[in-house]
Amino acid sequence: MSYLNLGIVAHVDAGKTSLTERLLHHAGVIDRPGSVDRGDTTTDTLALERERGITIRASVASFPAGDVTVNVLDTPGHPDFIAEVDRSLAVLDGAVLVLSAVEGVQAQTLVLMRALQRLRLPVIVFVNKIDRRGARPDVVADAVARRLSPDVLPVQRVVAAGTPSARVVPLPDDGLRAWLACESRRGTAHPVLFGSAVTGAGVPELTAALGSYLPAVDAGKSADARSGVVFAIDREGRRKRSFVRMRSGALRVRDKIDLGHGRAERVTGLSVAHRGSLDPRDTAAAGQIAVVHGLSTARVGDVVGRALPGDERASQFPPPSYETVVGVAPGDRGRLYAALTELAEQDPLIRVRRRGEEITVSLYGEVQREVLAAVLQREYAVDARFGEVRTARQERIVGTGHAVEVKKQDGNEFLATIGLRVEPVRPGSGVTFELECERGSMPPAFFDAVEDTVRRELARGSLRWPIPDARVVMTHSGYAPRQSHMHQKFNKAMSSTGADFRGLTPRVLAAAVRRAGTLVCEPVHRFVIEMPDDVVGSVTSLVGRLGGVPMESGVGGSGGGVGVAVVRGEIPAGSVAALQRDLPGLTHGEGVCQTVHDRFEPVVDRG
Repeated sequence: MSYLNLGIVAHVDAGKTSLTERLLHHAGVIDRPGSVDRGDTTTDTLALERERGITIRASVASFPAGDVTVNVLDTPGHPDFIAEVDRSLAVLDGAVLVLSAVEGVQAQTLVLMRALQRLRLPVIVFVNKIDRRGARPDVVADAVARRLSPDVLPVQRVVAAGTPSARVVPLPDDGLRAWLACESRRGTAHPVLFGSAVTGAGVPELTAALGSYLPAVDAGKSADARSGVVFAIDREGRRKRSFVRMRSGALRVRDKIDLGHGRAERVTGLSVAHRGSLDPRDTAAAGQIAVVHGLSTARVGDVVGRALPGDERASQFPPPSYETVVGVAPGDRGRLYAALTELAEQDPLIRVRRRGEEITVSLYGEVQREVLAAVLQREYAVDARFGEVRTARQERIVGTGHAVEVKKQDGNEFLATIGLRVEPVRPGSGVTFELECERGSMPPAFFDAVEDTVRRELARGSLRWPIPDARVVMTHSGYAPRQSHMHQKFNKAMSSTGADFRGLTPRVLAAAVRRAGTLVCEPVHRFVIEMPDDVVGSVTSLVGRLGGVPMESGVGGSGGGVGVAVVRGEIPAGSVAALQRDLPGLTHGEGVCQTVHDRFEPVVDRG
């Protein structure tokens, strides 16, 4: 048995979810294709997905295609959920990129194709909606070659385009088919197919093409050493589910798994994607996608067994550059924080921090904020109020600061002595914690309490913004040994506890950071803008007004388009929304801007 883990990716409304339904129906997995409009699709399982008609979380379905079992991941198409897309792409064998025969190549289409090319994934291009009025399949195919990649080859033509009777017929094979199949499986060339997810035209041909043009994994690799990667996490009721792509070996119920960093877990249950459902199994083999129960500490990107090249892609993605304050009724603040913490466990790109009574959450954009609010209300019965989206900043230590508080002196109400020195380190180094005092000077649990609190306080931005990089040295320590009054039990008023060290640490740390001094930094994005070559001057002027720096320009995008100019550079994350908003008007609607987080730089007053 061979398995093909397939991604279906597309711009919003290109029809990828409808295409998934049609593929499942053609394979006999479902009795009728679900409808996004009716809200009864197989893969959009969230009530919110059915209501809004968009895919929010990647989901898995399975169907047979000849002698290959296809596990299809229907991934989100909206830019706010690009992290979900990237996570899914990291575990794929190949992808189908869906375009509309009416709208053609759109902004997100280019973004997705560039991501697929970056990962060197094999891709079939499927031009959907050939039955719709205004369909121009030949024009769209030309645009694919001009704007997406010159290494594409249509293998069909469309008859009666733009009518309900539209159908596809194969082009004569002039000897290129075998070459195309070989190059497509290597990701260096891409076949173009046509069809309609509504009428089913071209779907049998697409099903057959999956086994010809995309590489499958032989389950015989199950004899090899076990290797898999956790690429998604969700909950079924209160039970945590870890989605694992098995690359080799086998995973069995009752297996004990080492997830690293001292996290050893035992598999208590397994399901694998099979014919449109998740079936309970005792074993998950190479090539399969397994839903695993029992991995309570699992995180996205964890490796199950032996790490293989490419596994790191499941946990490498740019951080969100925006955040918003989340408000709730005072009595619900604890429930809100618990719900956001659980959602952050499912999606590591949702980063929650609490500063006093203020709770903030990181985001990619406005739509994600709306979806998060709806999920909190529907799944957790928390009526949250989200503020305006703002740039997520951080602070950088610029000097050295030292602070000490001694027990029973100068108003220190805690039975603890703590001295901390804070020093700057190279950006990206993370937080390190070291001891200058003797480790044997007090119980190890008290040192652990200080270190854990330091890391938590720096990460959540209790001072103002998070501080991701710092060297923290504990210079002084002291405690009151366990003791009591004569003939009485242990009296914690006379003896130090972990709570004393957890309570005093934030105050000492804050004083040390203030004395060290910090610099507020904002995220900077790298951008690539593709546009008609007659508007380069207007676009570069816009970039400059927004605080960006054009650094490189040339003619011809990566798709080899004639008359297409490319400008690369960097821009503050806070200006990206304005750039995206104003670009269409300057470029006759043809400009496409891709941005990715690059680094943090000190905030510049742009007047």
